This record gives sequence, structure tokens and C-alpha cells, in this order.
Amino acid sequence: MPEFIDDSTFGDYFASFKYTAWRLETRRGYGSDRQGVKYQHFATTGELLDEPERPWCTNVRAQTSQGKRFERVRIVDQPPTTEQLFLLAAAAINNAAGEDIRTLWRWGADRLQLPAEDFWLFDSERALVLHFDDADAYLGSELVVDPERIVRYCQVRDAAWHHAIRHADFTAQVASRV
Repeated sequence: MPEFIDDSTFGDYFASFKYTAWRLETRRGYGSDRQGVKYQHFATTGELLDEPERPWCTNVRAQTSQGKRFERVRIVDQPPTTEQLFLLAAAAINNAAGEDIRTLWRWGADRLQLPAEDFWLFDSERALVLHFDDADAYLGSELVVDPERIVRYCQVRDAAWHHAIRHADFTAQVASRV
């Protein structure tokens, strides 16, 4: 059983990293998104409520203004789930704040044999592995500092980033397939 961090410290990792915060997102949806007003509005109208001043975007701007990088690769099914379409729409707001979110089709992730786990990798030296139940509810985050696991996460990052598609190019692909 993994040992989870105290969730009250989760946000500290996104202010204390030195160079890069990188994430792999593999789930078809997240329970916390489905419960939110933003998702419900999107699912009903197809439009996203814009919140560029939310704390996440404020922190991304603060960190990237110091030369730090926020990067993320999302794995998306073909066709995308409603939750994945929601995250694709939200990526434009995060990218405008300074994050670089790219996307990879699930068949590409499978070809690369990427793991089916969500994690944040900080400065290539520590990771937070996010755990979820079968209903996509967040259970907690496991801090990983073991060098062997960190090297594996760095390899996953490099493979995923190399094959991921920039946001604008990916959304154009999705629009042509929907």
C-alpha cells in the first residue's frame, strides 16, 4: 500500500520546484471534474466557463515568470470522452497562463507502452503519483523519490513529450474527426 502525502501539502510542490513540473494524465475522466459546476456547464452547453484568475493559473504565471516550466501530456481516446473534451477545452486557459499542455492519442500511448498511471514529476528528482479508485475518485498522492522509479518516470516523460501533439494541432485533429 503506498504512503500518501498530507493533501494539505499538495500545492507546495507546485511552488517549490526549481525548473520543471511535468504531468502525465492517463484517465478517461476524473470524478472531481464531473462533480464541478464548470464540467456540468460544459456537458450541457459545450462551452467552457473561463476562469483565468483561478489559483492554478495565478501560480502557473508566477512560476513561469521565474523561468520555470509547467508541462503536461494528456492521453485521449478516439473518439474522446466528454471528460476528455472538457479537459481539451480547459487546456487553452492553462496554456494561456503559461503551461504547455500537449496531447497523445491513447493508441500512441499504448504503442509506446506508457504506464496507466497519473503522476507529476518535479525537476527529474521526485514525483507525486496520483491514485484513483474505479469511479475516478481521487484517493491521494504518493511521494516517490526512489531513483529507479524516478528514472522510469523520466523515460516516460521523454517518450510521451516527444510524441505528443501541441494543443492547437491536436484540437484541429479532434474537430476533423468529431
